[in-house]
Amino acid sequence: MSEPKTWRLADFRLVAFDMDSTLINIECIDEVADAAGRKAEVAAITEAAMRGEITDYKDSLRRRLALLRGVPASALEEVYARRLKLNPGVTEFVGACRAAGLKTLLVSGGFTYFSSRVQARLGLDFARANVLDVADGRLTGSLVPQPWGDIVDGAEKRRTLLELADLMGITPAQTIAVGDGANDLPMMRAAGLSIGFHAKPAVQAEADIAIAEGGLDRAFARLLVPV
Repeated sequence: MSEPKTWRLADFRLVAFDMDSTLINIECIDEVADAAGRKAEVAAITEAAMRGEITDYKDSLRRRLALLRGVPASALEEVYARRLKLNPGVTEFVGACRAAGLKTLLVSGGFTYFSSRVQARLGLDFARANVLDVADGRLTGSLVPQPWGDIVDGAEKRRTLLELADLMGITPAQTIAVGDGANDLPMMRAAGLSIGFHAKPAVQAEADIAIAEGGLDRAFARLLVPV
């Protein structure tokens, strides 16, 4: 039996991360829905979208957002402060990437309320996520349109990865993409190396490196880090 393939971290210049259930331990939208007593309904849609059973991610997100209409914006802070944690091995993996000279990108179908804080905690270079609309201290159930569009879906994740690579003057082969759900597959397929972290079966099957248990730093078994 041949040895598993390995890669050198120093051969890459950019790493892109999904956020929910990849960098962090929760699906933020599900936890915000808990404040409205609608977690089970929202989580069921989230799970189906992550498994790829709902192919239109934008539609699935709009359906979930509609269920959050009227939730106090204060619920966001409660989720961040009480429920959100970095996943095991994330700090070590991000640190190794930065030490090897890679730029770091967070690209999420979640929300900037959380992604901006995660970006700051980890010292990530770039981030893109959806912007929740808030009026009179409550969620409206909609998103704020941005110059690039209104919803980060799989296609937007891929486009963001490739656009940043182009701006950096590097090829897609010099990028790494890390994710866990079906909407991460477009960017994972475009990258030179894909890492599935506690991923759904369809994602795990396609990933170059699939981590089914333990922390993200277990990727170092297949990804050689400069010393």
